[in-house]
Amino acid sequence: MAPHRDDDTPVQSGKPHAEHLLHRSLVMHPSMVTSAKGTHLTLSSGQRILDACAGAAVAVIGHGNDEVHDALLAQARKVSYVHTQSYTTPVAEELADFILQGSPHGLEKAFFVGSGSEAVESALKLARQYHYERGQPERLHVVSRKQSYHGNTMATMSVSYNVARKVPYQGFAYPHVSYVTPPYAYRYGLAGETEAAFTARLLRELEDEFLRVGPDTVMAFIAETVIGATAGCVAPPRGYLAGVRALCDQYGILLILDEIMCGTGRTGTFFAFEQEDVVPDIVTAAKGLGGGYAAIAGIYVRGRVIDALRQGSKAYNHGHTYQAHPISCAASLAVQKIIRRDNLVSRCRTMGKVLERLLRSRLSDLRTVGEIRGRGLFWAVEFVQDRETRETFDPSVGFGNRVQQEAFRRGVAVYPGAGTVDGVRGDHVLLAPPFTVTEEELETVCRVLREAIEAQEAAVAGMAA
Repeated sequence: MAPHRDDDTPVQSGKPHAEHLLHRSLVMHPSMVTSAKGTHLTLSSGQRILDACAGAAVAVIGHGNDEVHDALLAQARKVSYVHTQSYTTPVAEELADFILQGSPHGLEKAFFVGSGSEAVESALKLARQYHYERGQPERLHVVSRKQSYHGNTMATMSVSYNVARKVPYQGFAYPHVSYVTPPYAYRYGLAGETEAAFTARLLRELEDEFLRVGPDTVMAFIAETVIGATAGCVAPPRGYLAGVRALCDQYGILLILDEIMCGTGRTGTFFAFEQEDVVPDIVTAAKGLGGGYAAIAGIYVRGRVIDALRQGSKAYNHGHTYQAHPISCAASLAVQKIIRRDNLVSRCRTMGKVLERLLRSRLSDLRTVGEIRGRGLFWAVEFVQDRETRETFDPSVGFGNRVQQEAFRRGVAVYPGAGTVDGVRGDHVLLAPPFTVTEEELETVCRVLREAIEAQEAAVAGMAA
């Protein structure tokens, strides 16, 4: 044990300083960020990084916004914490009313927690309680999709299909889960299959799965409206989600749409599902909800789900110590007011078209670029070793990570993905810049990304020679 002074401060022994913060990797130290403003991060080395992924699609209004900082400080001076079992705060009520003004799409109630994983866990528990209150306790099963990601708690990881993250936890998983094919045509569509035929095949598979496990045992189908980081910005084919909704209604199953990454304006509408002919029963949100200024996530719930609780126990049997935390709610409210006042969802949609044009014009001819896909300011580039056969790189190459690291060296942060195809094979990088990004900055992003891809194409070719 290190010696201490009387004031309990550890005494420096002359040995190398021990780092006590547990990082994600024990061998690679993350870059030290000393300040952040707008679309840029400044590292301890002095290098400025253009944040083309907004962290993880989080910093929707950019970094260092003083208006949000002022709202945080003002709330801290009023009420910094209360326990929601006994109390509420004006700011939490205002945030819920601001987002759900007029009960859009029949969404009646908001429930705020601290992370996306907590939000999905809350949605699953609410779905279970809904059926329990209605006298159907046998509904325990969740149907999810392959190449999905819904969180890092044991339950949310159980309904996810991010293979690498699940490896050490086999045996811990919630057992009543099964998976169907994702609506990922580039990899799961058949040769010559039309979009309509692909959609019809996926819906047949989903219904077959409901029937296989027993539709009266299924409590929910959960899906990302637009698949996020695991497969890389995969939007559903036309008619798919509407067909899913119809099947759920037919068998009394709740539809949970996970919009933690793709929602809150990221794909060009506030709710990503607004671009589909569908209304979910429960929606999850996070990331852009607080814009990175505080830890906050939430679920939005349709009235019919709340009615089941009203007619039964008259309570939601769930809660967290930091639920609806006043400072987090203040940060989120400030961010959401800025988004609405400055028409940033519309701007996201417009700048997304610019980003799409630049990506397609600058990268489509590169031999390792297989598919460019996305919506709004939510785009991915999937890499292949052979464009004709769509053969992936060997996972040991780590092509997507190599591209991400090369772009970072050149001053642009993108979000890498591996296991894109099936949890093992495939690589992509994801772009999700702040809604405030400029056309000039998008030009820089696409130029640097091309340079990074070309550099790694040459490097990998040299390795094989």
